Amino acid sequence: MSDPAAETVIRCTINGRAHEHRCHPLASALDFLRYVVRLTGTKEGCKEGECGACAITLDGVVVNSCIVPAAHLQGRQVRTVEGLGADARFSALQQAFLDCGGAQCGICTPGMLVTGTALLEDGRPLTEQRIREYMAGNLCRCTGYGKIVEALLKAAEGGR
Repeated sequence: MSDPAAETVIRCTINGRAHEHRCHPLASALDFLRYVVRLTGTKEGCKEGECGACAITLDGVVVNSCIVPAAHLQGRQVRTVEGLGADARFSALQQAFLDCGGAQCGICTPGMLVTGTALLEDGRPLTEQRIREYMAGNLCRCTGYGKIVEALLKAAEGGR
């Protein structure tokens, strides 16, 4: 990224804030977010689009940022894990993950939270099967998924 002539300017909205940054035209959205914008909550897992640790939403659609070129963020709405809470408070799903023990080592957690939030926001009723199908692109080695499903159901019920 040292040759300004080889860089491109990316203008997008991230977590509700307008951003304009230079980056290498072949950089991934993950690298752009972590190393240029300095939003380090999005984690790198496999760098192949298989594990979901790097999940973000792009215009409301969950994508694996490690396989999306940064140039595809141009003019788009991006949400990362940093954009889930408000005023330094956890979102209902973040609190449910904490309450239910849905987060263990933390590598998959940001992607799980982003994907889970998208699932909760789609407005359709949740069942354990629907949660497991929707979250299938997010891999976790630590929890066995039971606590993650429990957290999503709790958040859907309003945290009860």
